[in-house]
Amino acid sequence: MALDPEFVADCPYGPGGLLLDDILEIDREGGRVVARMPTHDDLPLTREQRAHPLRHPRHVSGGLMVHMTGMVGFVHAYYVLGLRHADGWVGYGGRIHLAKFLALAPPGEPLILEARATQVRRMAKSVFCRYALTFTQGATRIYEGDQSAMWVRPDEAVAHLAELASRSAK
Repeated sequence: MALDPEFVADCPYGPGGLLLDDILEIDREGGRVVARMPTHDDLPLTREQRAHPLRHPRHVSGGLMVHMTGMVGFVHAYYVLGLRHADGWVGYGGRIHLAKFLALAPPGEPLILEARATQVRRMAKSVFCRYALTFTQGATRIYEGDQSAMWVRPDEAVAHLAELASRSAK
């Protein structure tokens, strides 16, 4: 499915930070999402590489891939957990338990980003998630990760949203 404009509007990053062009799968019962990320020479960090065809070929930066773990986590929070920034929820990466960069991802073929929740714990004002992440490009596994994130809804955000709602009702 193409990106839903409401999903894009709710993202904490603009299109230059979201960097996804499609949501390929949503499995609410299995806690799994799959998204597609185009790859090209003008990606953040990739465009700044001092590339050499043999010693340092142009590739999707590892730092950008770590950022994309957060974006696919946002896909999971939005579509599986039902959490919305518009409702005061915000997510933060908490710990990278494992990060394996298995191969370089050259610009061209898109990356397929998969996140599967291995643990979800809902509390009064927060949701803890641990994710198994796999990024592939064609038949090549590029990245594997095991990461935790915390989604919180601060009281200040809830109060601010209530104030905005009361103003718009007048």
